[in-house]
Amino acid sequence: MKKIGFLSFGHWGQSPSSRTRTAADVLLQSIDLAVAAEELGADGAFFRVHHFAQQLASPFPLLAAIGARTHRIEIGTGVIDMRYENPLYMAEEAGAADLISGGRLQLGISRGSGEQVADGWHYFGYAPAEGETHADLARHHTEVFYEVLQGKGFAQPNPRPMFANPPGLLRVEPHSEGLRDRIWWGSGSNATAQWAARMGMNLQTSTLKNDESGRPLHIQQAEQIRAYRAAWKEAGHTREPRVSVTRSIFPLVNEQDRAYFGRGTQTADTVGFLEDDVQKIFGRNYAGEPDALINQLAKDEAIAAADTLLLTIPNQLGVEYCSHVIETVLQQVSPGLGWR
Repeated sequence: MKKIGFLSFGHWGQSPSSRTRTAADVLLQSIDLAVAAEELGADGAFFRVHHFAQQLASPFPLLAAIGARTHRIEIGTGVIDMRYENPLYMAEEAGAADLISGGRLQLGISRGSGEQVADGWHYFGYAPAEGETHADLARHHTEVFYEVLQGKGFAQPNPRPMFANPPGLLRVEPHSEGLRDRIWWGSGSNATAQWAARMGMNLQTSTLKNDESGRPLHIQQAEQIRAYRAAWKEAGHTREPRVSVTRSIFPLVNEQDRAYFGRGTQTADTVGFLEDDVQKIFGRNYAGEPDALINQLAKDEAIAAADTLLLTIPNQLGVEYCSHVIETVLQQVSPGLGWR
């Protein structure tokens, strides 16, 4: 059994085929899709976060709105770029959104990936300390955020407050108990996966990672997950961690599916570079008849090693079509793999 959710990149644009022409379209349709996914029996609604782009950027208003419209489905991100974040303000926003949803937030955070603007975090008022990198900046913000989520007081109260304070040092409010156990680190390498395990965070793996061995992506990710679980055990954490993988899976069951995804594009992993000189491996798309997909996905070692699968959805094709993709995976693919 696996938890199965969707991951939306939240694009909008003026393409003639786009059903999301504006930011309002994407935000409102994201809420509608989460509601539809819950009704279909999916387990999660996750969203990418990118700045300076025609994509979803500020996740907490959206997550809170979805939390108010749904009852069961997990609500999360994949991922929030911590280079841009004020950790204490983010803890306030996350606490509020989690309370609205009744404790269903699953926040994926990370260093992030390539952005539309060079060193965009500078415009948000952040910069690495002297001798540190932008990855160090992200990890520092993460450490502060993760510490604050414990709910311990750390701020000296005003001796003449406007309202009466509880005794002792004050914490960021609102605090949502249990949210700290629902923070995930989006890892692109074995080393950062092990760091996340030592910190006590869950693990998110995407459709790309650093190419550390030249082997297929799913094998490298399975190795990454094993390294993460070993580091988790060595750190002595008492709870069971969660691990997600993201895949692009498109069952072809009608002519519309075949028109969109039946042309056999990206049927193998590829390698390349993003913003640095580290070679990356990009995962293949899975598109085919349900029986063929079952045979192919049964060989994916990373999916087998994870407890959660996130399906990338083509959000610009609209709520109805994305719901169709999710429903087809849940009903015609998942049972054949023992996921349902």
